[in-house]
Amino acid sequence: MDKVSGKLTVLFEEPFWIGVFERQDSKKYEVCRVVFGAEPKDVEVYEFILEKFFSLNFGSIKLEKNVSKDNIGYKRMQRKVKKEQDKETIGTKAQNALKLQHEERKQDKKILSKSRKEEEKERLFNLKQEKRKAKHKGH
Repeated sequence: MDKVSGKLTVLFEEPFWIGVFERQDSKKYEVCRVVFGAEPKDVEVYEFILEKFFSLNFGSIKLEKNVSKDNIGYKRMQRKVKKEQDKETIGTKAQNALKLQHEERKQDKKILSKSRKEEEKERLFNLKQEKRKAKHKGH
């Protein structure tokens, strides 16, 4: 059974407060960015996690190497959490994952838009052809 670890970083990114959810197991690393708007209280963040965590759209990345974490002691984990809270920025791994996810979505949107334009163009062409045929039928 794989062990899954998660992390939430809440930070202020002009002009909104955002949350970066990170999820990692031995095979993949997933990231999701959520915009909160006004500064969320701890209770609001907790309710958000309970209500909407499983409906979040995570983008996944395969890890280059297997990441295995040993059982970390309670005190060590507290120190690690404290150290992470003191940091002001998102980890570069999360930033890269979000950037990659954004680029993939942009490409998908571009492809979808192109196909829609071609379908519309073809529909208009067929309509024009039908009108031309209808004009010549009367003769």
